[in-house]
Amino acid sequence: MAIAKLFVANRGEIAVRIIRAARELGIATVQAVSAADRDMLAARLADEVVEIGPAHARKSYLDMDAVLRGAIESGADAIHPGYGFLSENAAFAEKVEAAGLVFVGPKAETIRAMGDKATARAMASAAGVPCVPGSEGRVEGVAEAERVAKAIGYPVMIKASAGGGGRGIRVAESPSELEKLIPQASAEALAAFGDGGLYLERFVAHARHVEVQILGDGTRAIHVFERECSLQRRRQKVWEEAPAACLSPETRVALCASAVRLAESVGYRGAGTLEYLYDGRTGEFFFIEMNTRIQVEHPVSEMITGIDLVREMIRVAGGAPLAYAQDDVVAKGHAIEVRINAEDPAKGFLPGPGTVTALTVPGGMGVRFDGMLYPGYQVPPFYDSLLGKLIVWDETRDGAIDRLARALAELKVEGLPTTTALHAALARDADVRAGAVHTRWLEGWLDAHPLGSPQ
Repeated sequence: MAIAKLFVANRGEIAVRIIRAARELGIATVQAVSAADRDMLAARLADEVVEIGPAHARKSYLDMDAVLRGAIESGADAIHPGYGFLSENAAFAEKVEAAGLVFVGPKAETIRAMGDKATARAMASAAGVPCVPGSEGRVEGVAEAERVAKAIGYPVMIKASAGGGGRGIRVAESPSELEKLIPQASAEALAAFGDGGLYLERFVAHARHVEVQILGDGTRAIHVFERECSLQRRRQKVWEEAPAACLSPETRVALCASAVRLAESVGYRGAGTLEYLYDGRTGEFFFIEMNTRIQVEHPVSEMITGIDLVREMIRVAGGAPLAYAQDDVVAKGHAIEVRINAEDPAKGFLPGPGTVTALTVPGGMGVRFDGMLYPGYQVPPFYDSLLGKLIVWDETRDGAIDRLARALAELKVEGLPTTTALHAALARDADVRAGAVHTRWLEGWLDAHPLGSPQ
């Protein structure tokens, strides 16, 4: 059905992003807020605002009944979950559909199947998508884990079946380490996701993290090319770019085609991302998981193709077929996104919520800032520290890095610490400019390059 009023069940910069896309489609918006978020930018931009609970996310943005009640009472006919919170919760998607509302995202059965990482691996294999050698599904106990590890070879990565965001992951170099780390990983996974299930994968040293953006309408799927997200701290992405400069044209074609095969095999609807490890030494790529939602780093894919991913996922959720054929999707130039967090790199990335006393947002050719800030805004201490994303585009990767450096120099967020200085230092680094990084590179770089205060 056509969507007339959209309930935005998220906060921060992604809520702003959704409201803007909906407005361009002529759709009215209702912004869900906690008691701590009544003054956020998204609340100022939305047509209506509904308070759904107190500051703590578990009693507001993660409370399925409170979110659904707010949507129904507002007269909304669809809910967009953004990323995080309830975006990959199959039970919530079911509740939304059962209430007669549209869930802007994939069907609940797709979320459930692809949300269990072990099940997703099996489905990927069935679709002919290469996976990292590992367990066939979950491992039940230390003894089974040891048998699997012996078969695939050490070191092995222990991963949470229901995981995400780097939680529940450990690397074991030997049987004794595996025996020690299995209970730790299971306990962390249980605490974070309510599910202590684990599976094993071969650990790929110096791997590159490459992911493919896809769009589907439930019948047909296309790719919107790939991104590289290898610059990570504690398995959290810091810097993302598109396309992935490390890939050959032949590998790019094979990688993106594999993502489309898997998306179509599960009848995917909406925007989604398939994540891979790429081994630059062998040229192999391996599927690791699927994110059944819009990603934080989606703007770089938009910048190189001109496709509004959020707008397209709203259209598809309303019953429209994909507006694009694969041949319509053409990549041009290079885009980079850096995450601006309210953290102090000089103090171990200590979060620093506070009041934005002054704000200067960079502009000019090829510069975009997806944010949630305005002067006088009080950044609350209850949520993720992401303040916004600085995205740049240029015809070449070197040009994009130069443009990023210029834009970072213009960006001023006063009143609280930010990670701007980290990104400025990375933009000057020879390895980053050469593309000679991998998923564990940044950890070592930070040890060797202590940063001064960013303010």
